[in-house]
Amino acid sequence: MEIKTVNQIWSSDITYIPMRRGFMYLAAVIDWRSRYVLVWKLSNTMESEFCVSALNQALKTGTPQVFNTDQGA
Repeated sequence: MEIKTVNQIWSSDITYIPMRRGFMYLAAVIDWRSRYVLVWKLSNTMESEFCVSALNQALKTGTPQVFNTDQGA
């Protein structure tokens, strides 16, 4: 699939950041065409609310044709 325009495809992922006592979790939404990080959120828990909040904030800037996540663990 050729990516021709901004807001055509967005992607989201979560990663963890090791800290002295535990982890912080980073969720980000990126536009594949511009490679611009639309929004990112940090949380000290792995609950879904911060991911949903990140997506809702990103949707205020536009609406993608495709939204991709790896749907990992």
